[in-house]
Amino acid sequence: MIAMGWLVYRMTNSAFLLGAVAFMSQIPVFIFSPFAGVLADRLNRKSILIITQALAMIEAFTLAVLVFLGIVQVWHIIVLSIFIGMVNAFDAPVRQVFVSDMVDNRKDLANAIALNSFLFNGARLVGSSLAGIIIAVAGEGTCFFINGVSFLAVIWALVAMKTNQVKLKSKKHILYDLKDGLVYAFNFLPIRHILLLVSLISVMGMSYVVLMPIFAKDILRGGPDTLALLMGSTGLGALAGAVFLASRKTAEGLEKIIPIAASIFGFGLIVFSFSGVLWLSVVSMLAVGFGMMIQIASSNTLLQHLSHDDKRGRVISLYVIAFLGMAPFGSLLAGTLAANIGAPSALLISGFSCIIGSFIFKNRFPSIRIKL
Repeated sequence: MIAMGWLVYRMTNSAFLLGAVAFMSQIPVFIFSPFAGVLADRLNRKSILIITQALAMIEAFTLAVLVFLGIVQVWHIIVLSIFIGMVNAFDAPVRQVFVSDMVDNRKDLANAIALNSFLFNGARLVGSSLAGIIIAVAGEGTCFFINGVSFLAVIWALVAMKTNQVKLKSKKHILYDLKDGLVYAFNFLPIRHILLLVSLISVMGMSYVVLMPIFAKDILRGGPDTLALLMGSTGLGALAGAVFLASRKTAEGLEKIIPIAASIFGFGLIVFSFSGVLWLSVVSMLAVGFGMMIQIASSNTLLQHLSHDDKRGRVISLYVIAFLGMAPFGSLLAGTLAANIGAPSALLISGFSCIIGSFIFKNRFPSIRIKL
């Protein structure tokens, strides 16, 4: 992710294309994830993940070869972004639900999700830092190649796992089961409100990632090492948020934490938008990562707790749409705003939107309080 963003901006120096490429890689999630949720309830989740990870490995190696041969063009990146977006559309919801398959005692689910977030962001922290160093020393192609090799370990780990899964025993058409899941999520108020807030955060807040190369290069006057430091700070903040969640014994009370975390996330974006010095930017990115992780992981935990076993895949697919599927619209919006009013102003709008959304969610709190 770091290498691709840097490559696009280095080749084009265009904020709009930076957002457009991110849009192309994320829009398939919005389109295909609902169907992936039905498949996650019907089919063997481990088998699906092995296939999606193998396809992602092929995409990474293809991108590495194009860069190594010196023939990579923007349209190559766009096509491969669409491809990996389609892979992620099926991989992301299945991977999220797969966590529950690995946990025998449902009381441990909140800790399992927090541990999953801890490992994910630990890797993100290390990977972001390494990416800046590798790009500076060996170029983007080496990053893509290392990414491709890493999938071999993932596939091996999946093959070695033994898990239990409650499958949906349905012989009805896939569209019927899709509609059944949508109606269930829409009519269950706690699930609906959580998904709405996640959607807002995704559209207005998560697009900050798209604008990071602009801040690193044009505002902070740095290079790939500066970009890596900023993303690494976000990962470190997210890591701290995951540790905080893992220290909690139950999921009870998370509905109170979610709006606070969303406000912290928005406030961090606002401070970052005003910052023109590296140390303040790094500190604000710590807050962004901390708030983002707690809000997103807490929402994930609550949704998995609240969902029926035979509908969990479809509910989590809606969560993936809210979190990842709505992101392309945010990426395109961020790129357009940055091109017209500047990246700092675009991020300022994003931060205020997240804070407003958190207050709206908090005011809805009495109607969604639930005993977990």
